[in-house]
Amino acid sequence: MDKIFSVKLNKARCAADIGDGSERGEYVPQDYILRRLGRPHRAVSLMYCYYPLDKEFPARISEVPNMRKARFQWDYPYDDYFPYLGGPGGNTDGEPFTSMRDIRRHGQDVILTLTIDPFVSDEHLAAIGDDLRPFGRLFLRINHEATGNWFEFNKRAAYQQVADFYCRAIHIIKEHAPNVLTILCIGGVEDLNAEEMVKEKEFAQAVRETDIWSVDKYISLHWGFPFDIAERGGSSHQRTSVKDIFEMIKRSYERFMYLNGGVPKPMLVSELNSDGDVSGAYGQAEDIQRFYDMIEAENADWLSGVTFYQFRDRGRLGLEIQDVNHRDTGVPQPVMDVYREIIHRPRFMPTMVKGEEITLPVKLRWGSSEDAEGIAIPLHFDGEPHFCELHFEDDSNLMIEVNGQWFYKSPEAKIIDLMPAFFGKRINAPADMELRIFAPPVSGENDLSLPDGLYNYYCTLEKLPKIRIRTAPTEPRPD
Repeated sequence: MDKIFSVKLNKARCAADIGDGSERGEYVPQDYILRRLGRPHRAVSLMYCYYPLDKEFPARISEVPNMRKARFQWDYPYDDYFPYLGGPGGNTDGEPFTSMRDIRRHGQDVILTLTIDPFVSDEHLAAIGDDLRPFGRLFLRINHEATGNWFEFNKRAAYQQVADFYCRAIHIIKEHAPNVLTILCIGGVEDLNAEEMVKEKEFAQAVRETDIWSVDKYISLHWGFPFDIAERGGSSHQRTSVKDIFEMIKRSYERFMYLNGGVPKPMLVSELNSDGDVSGAYGQAEDIQRFYDMIEAENADWLSGVTFYQFRDRGRLGLEIQDVNHRDTGVPQPVMDVYREIIHRPRFMPTMVKGEEITLPVKLRWGSSEDAEGIAIPLHFDGEPHFCELHFEDDSNLMIEVNGQWFYKSPEAKIIDLMPAFFGKRINAPADMELRIFAPPVSGENDLSLPDGLYNYYCTLEKLPKIRIRTAPTEPRPD
């Protein structure tokens, strides 16, 4: 390692995001997801609720003692997400902040999906903004699927009130946390024979004032889970063609553009999946493959990102199904291998641009998962490695990439074994490649005392790790 170079991490043509935890599943730590998929996501979506005016809050509503038995998923006094524990009188020691720190330490941004009582005061919204200030670039999706009728905020307020609340909330929160980017999620075009989106008039101002547009689309969905079983002829599930789903998303973007006077904004699919309860496990994998293939075939550069919902699910909406006997264990589904292949395609991968030669010490900057400055170290392999590992003497927090695979180094870790990068992509001849290192926030939070601490985190590397490469076993086979 005689030379090192600067390297810039930039955005993908279409970002790959993932949901992690909801009413249907618990949060899965980022170390596990990274090992399963081999790369970090652009962002990880968390789902929480905030109904501080209710006497039961901040308890999770399905866990309140003596709570009446629900007849369907949204038959509770408020949404059965994990409670947001910040706000006035709250603190950031618990959730969702613990998970947010885990996500950011692993080189990803947070998408915070938050259902909020539309009658909370400005004080509550200002406190949420203050809570979110230390977390760098953060995507905030307030009252998603806002043109539906299942969430509690839609039951408490008319659609125009929900839309007006969205505008009020984003202005107050962004005043306290300018680092936040807001995502408006409404139904969009739900009928290809209709000219307009659902509730288009009510949400027209919100379309103009938000930072990002989005829709949630499911190729198939069993919304009756877990209260019934999807059987043919039933009324609690649906399945739509991949082509029609893609067309609805595209038409939604066009209507967003129309309402915004032809001026574009980033467009996301904030939830995308096909439910194995309806399609079966192999059908789910095929549907997901076809959807992402269509993005590439259509060269859909108008689509900024897709969030797969979700990593682990109690039902069949995950890359894994939660093991019925062990809550912390997942059972991979066929869609896991399909999804892993998809997110390693060039279109969905962040780009890295090598810069000039530099010397130590070097100051690394982390702006976001789409804007970071790291180092690139040239490596040479005389042949296939039998050992490839990094030995550290510091307590740095790093994301490391080699041969297309990413690794996380926590402050406590001293040795990082890079051999998994070569198990699936073997080297059969001498080869040269680069080892790339970036430094996301060690605590998951930015240092707000810095002039640009709202947006950037800095780490100075004083020395490089020692790298051990061996192209033969420690001892040859005796026979």
